[in-house]
Amino acid sequence: MEFATADLIDDFETELQSCETQFRQYGSQPSFAGPIATVRSFRDNALVKKLLNTPGEGRVLVVDGGGSLASALMGDLIAASAVEHGWAGVVINGVVRDVSTLRTLKLGIKALGSNPLKSAKAGAGEVDVPVTFGGVEFRPGAWLYSDEDGIVVADRQLPLR
Repeated sequence: MEFATADLIDDFETELQSCETQFRQYGSQPSFAGPIATVRSFRDNALVKKLLNTPGEGRVLVVDGGGSLASALMGDLIAASAVEHGWAGVVINGVVRDVSTLRTLKLGIKALGSNPLKSAKAGAGEVDVPVTFGGVEFRPGAWLYSDEDGIVVADRQLPLR
């Protein structure tokens, strides 16, 4: 699937939300898109791990970690599981770890940064609820498009050029 978020904005501006958060790019896929699944969890990655161990079917997991930079919500093992299970990408409003390995995986990954500290594993949080950051509401089932210019979200799958 080839697209440019700038072209999508030009063609569908009234239908799109553009995320203001400035993410860093990880993973070997700088462009990725798919239907959204969500997790809201603060400094606990048990739900992220659980969800990325299920069939991804080309979806994008959006994780609202509250913008915390204190501990990683995804590392190399969880990301490798996402690849194995067919996820298109992961967007984390928080941090990752194992960056050198993440860059080799065939997965779109955006996060605020990195921190080697592990997160808790208690399973605290919520799955498949709307999450909001960067001026965008990410709703399960909406479509996320991400490239090097940023992230846009539409209520539907957009026809691409």
